Amino acid sequence: VQLQESGPGLLKPSQTLSLTCTISGASIEMKDSSWVWIRQPPGKGLEYIGTKTDRGDVYYSSTFESRASISEVPSKDQLTLQLSSVTPEVSAVYYCAGRNGYYICLSDVCDVSESDFPWWGQGTQVTVSS
Repeated sequence: VQLQESGPGLLKPSQTLSLTCTISGASIEMKDSSWVWIRQPPGKGLEYIGTKTDRGDVYYSSTFESRASISEVPSKDQLTLQLSSVTPEVSAVYYCAGRNGYYICLSDVCDVSESDFPWWGQGTQVTVSS
C-alpha cells in the first residue's frame, strides 16, 4: 500500500489549504480501514487531525473539529483535507496514513505515533507566510 500527498506548498494567511492523498494498493473503502491526516509542526511531535473510516464516517480531534474538513473521492481512492482561514501556525509537514482497524480520537490531544499506522505517505510541507 502506498500513499502520496499533494497540494500547494506555500499559502498566504486567510487562504484555504487543500491537500489530497492518493492511495494505491488498497481501496479507500477497504473493510474496517481508517485513513487519517496527521501533521508535524516544526520542532514538535505528530498531531492527529482526523479520520475517515471505510463506512464514510469522519471524526476529528476536537482541536481541529471547527477548522478541518476531511472527505474522500472513492472513485480515485483519494482522501482530502481542507483547512480554512490558515495562519502561520498551520505551517507543518502534513501526512496521510492508513491502517486496518479503526483509529478514532475525539479529544484535543491524541497520542498518535508512527507505529499506529503501517501505511504512510512521505509527507508534504505546507508553509503559511505573507
